[in-house]
Amino acid sequence: MGDENLIPAVQIESGAKFVNDNGITAIKNGIKANHSSATPIQRKPEWLRIKARYGKKYKDIKTTVHKHKLSTVCEEAMCPNINECWSAGTATIMLMGDVCTRACRFCAVNTGNPKKWLDKDEPQSTAETVRHMKLKYLVLTSVNRDDLDDGGAEHYASVVRRVKALNPTTDIEVLTPDFQGNFKAIETVVDSGIVVFAQNIETVRRLTHPVRDPRASYEQTLAVLEYAKQYRPTVLTKTSLMLGLGETEDEILEAMDDLRAAKVDIVTFGQYLQPTRHHLPVDRYVTPEAFEMYRQWGLDKGFLEVVSGVFVRSSYRAEQVLQKNNCGL
Repeated sequence: MGDENLIPAVQIESGAKFVNDNGITAIKNGIKANHSSATPIQRKPEWLRIKARYGKKYKDIKTTVHKHKLSTVCEEAMCPNINECWSAGTATIMLMGDVCTRACRFCAVNTGNPKKWLDKDEPQSTAETVRHMKLKYLVLTSVNRDDLDDGGAEHYASVVRRVKALNPTTDIEVLTPDFQGNFKAIETVVDSGIVVFAQNIETVRRLTHPVRDPRASYEQTLAVLEYAKQYRPTVLTKTSLMLGLGETEDEILEAMDDLRAAKVDIVTFGQYLQPTRHHLPVDRYVTPEAFEMYRQWGLDKGFLEVVSGVFVRSSYRAEQVLQKNNCGL
């Protein structure tokens, strides 16, 4: 069949309501369009400009994840590192679909109510994808699934166990929802065979709301991270903060102290980038020099590693974190 017979994909406007391929009604990019309060996206400074490269590995990754009907946070969250990571043969797989039950004002993932829908083939599809890509290190993340009784914890565990069965030498890091503070759900995931448990605090205490959905909280994320470490001390714990949302340096230091008090091992700092005009605007563009300073602050406070840079995201170069060199930045 020639290209002329293909039906072009329908382009859905950001902020519009639509029905996805699984019959779930959602808001595109997570935040409803409100043109009266829309904020134009600012011009980025030179150090935030990326030249896209689409090589063979990039195309192979894209073909593989789409073939197995997997979602990636790389695509769904409009990650600026997608070209680098996919061209290097790595990807962060997003479990349980592409519709989140929450609507954080920084995030471009679609939001809605999946009504307990789950892809029963996802554990096997993910395991086969990892084997095809020959991954030695895998990062699994997901949308929030408050519609599920356990927040999706057992599904996470099923995916991890299946991946390990087919790929016994692959190490797995998970970046999970907060499971609404459900400690039993945390145990289920931590017991599944992972090496790193991550849950993102996202921002400083004062800015948690309006940055995060009302169902999320600064204290709840701290409690989740603290319990995961207490329950299984051999599993590394990790979190991430976006900078450029209006936080002060004193608040960054306070967040580091709170995380260390919760025994968090690894923290990452990256620049917040406004995904669409309906999301929160950027308050400031943090310089590379400032990111290096924040890294040193964190190391001085005792974190095992602090990955800090303008393009850093929680799963960025995750497999390199234990090299303790700012992931080669």
